[in-house]
Amino acid sequence: MSERNISHSGLRSRYDMGEIPKYKFPADGIDSRVAYQLIHDELNLDGNPDLNLATFVTTWMEPEADRLIIENLHKNFIDHFEYPQVKDIEGRIVNILAGLYNAPEESRFVGTSTIGSSEAIMLGLLAHKFNWRMERKRNGLPYDRPNVVFGSDTHISWDKFARYFDVEPRIMPISRTRFTVDAEDVKKMVDENTIAVGVVLGTTFTGEFDPVQEINRILLEIKKEKGLDIPIHVDAASAGFITPFYEPDFAWDFRLEQVKSINTSGHKFGLVYPGLGWLIFRDEKILPDDLGFNVNYLGDEMPTYTLNFSEGSSMIVAQYYNIIRLGMKGYSQIVKGMMENAHYLAQELEKTGRFDLVNDASHIPVVTFRPKDPSGVPPYELSFGLRERGWIVPAYSLPDNAQETTIMRVVVRENFTKDMIDIFVKDIIRAVNKINGKEDKRTGSSPRKSHPVS
Repeated sequence: MSERNISHSGLRSRYDMGEIPKYKFPADGIDSRVAYQLIHDELNLDGNPDLNLATFVTTWMEPEADRLIIENLHKNFIDHFEYPQVKDIEGRIVNILAGLYNAPEESRFVGTSTIGSSEAIMLGLLAHKFNWRMERKRNGLPYDRPNVVFGSDTHISWDKFARYFDVEPRIMPISRTRFTVDAEDVKKMVDENTIAVGVVLGTTFTGEFDPVQEINRILLEIKKEKGLDIPIHVDAASAGFITPFYEPDFAWDFRLEQVKSINTSGHKFGLVYPGLGWLIFRDEKILPDDLGFNVNYLGDEMPTYTLNFSEGSSMIVAQYYNIIRLGMKGYSQIVKGMMENAHYLAQELEKTGRFDLVNDASHIPVVTFRPKDPSGVPPYELSFGLRERGWIVPAYSLPDNAQETTIMRVVVRENFTKDMIDIFVKDIIRAVNKINGKEDKRTGSSPRKSHPVS
């Protein structure tokens, strides 16, 4: 690294201080106010989270939730002996989510909090891998070639699981006209070595749903015909806090027989800051004893099932705050508002006549679209044009078989109001006109002649 210092000539004139090296541990400390101001000013270069339409992550919580977060920032969740109430609160949330996802009353469901959905996915699939391996051993069959079946529309964490835990990925393709998996591909992909089939509820690419009901039906047929009991893991990172409130009659969860595990993200539409995820198993029998560890050096013996060890307590507390603060009615109202605003955005974009909708927020408040004339309005150039006004809107190509298609995505979170949507649509038209050389050079908001202030 080059020998560079943080420039602070303005502050240095006010405070007696030397240069601060950028890439070395400074020999001396500085005034706390100066340290704060240096970092604060540099972070102003980051985008405005409220204008970040790319992210699913919650960017606003109520002041009371913020207070609870600050009060619990210093509690390490793994220390159950020292902080038993946080552990108790986690257990309550697991029960609440199991009920929300229609776990059978006769089942003994089990679950855990995680840093996010990526960890939850890996923990869920690990359980299925261990179960598959134990069953193969029990029957005297080879267990050295496990595979997992999922679509190319999944999050990268699925590919990570396959690589990190030595499982063959069998990836179901999308197509130029269908941006989710074809349920019939499951028949071609699964065999006696399949540990699980992954289904996504709300893909990060388009916000669409994989055909979970059809995949469940096919796996039931395979179980009946071939005796292969292949579980489904539902990646509901984006929809787990939407669908139960917006489409409660849509069966995607434990109402489907082959759905054995579900993950969701509290820090997405669970309305909690990052990072928090949840993993729920249909029955405790699905979680092998071999995957649990007992820790006895923190004051008491305690079981743990995580990839991480240390974990903050504050987001678990914040999740519980939201649940008891909002209840079913409150979450339903917020979800309804987000969906209405997402549909409004889709309508306004379509009205411009310049965009084709890929997904008009059919299931979750995500609108994906592409310019009707990508050569005249390159999506990446439009993304940069919107950044000039502070909007962060991603442009990206779709996975293999549809990689020639580049789309843009807007996640409509709770604080993206209709008024903000109107401003955004005006700004997107302004950016398109600028790209096409039709930028309005006029300044001011009124066409009338201005008069000097007397």
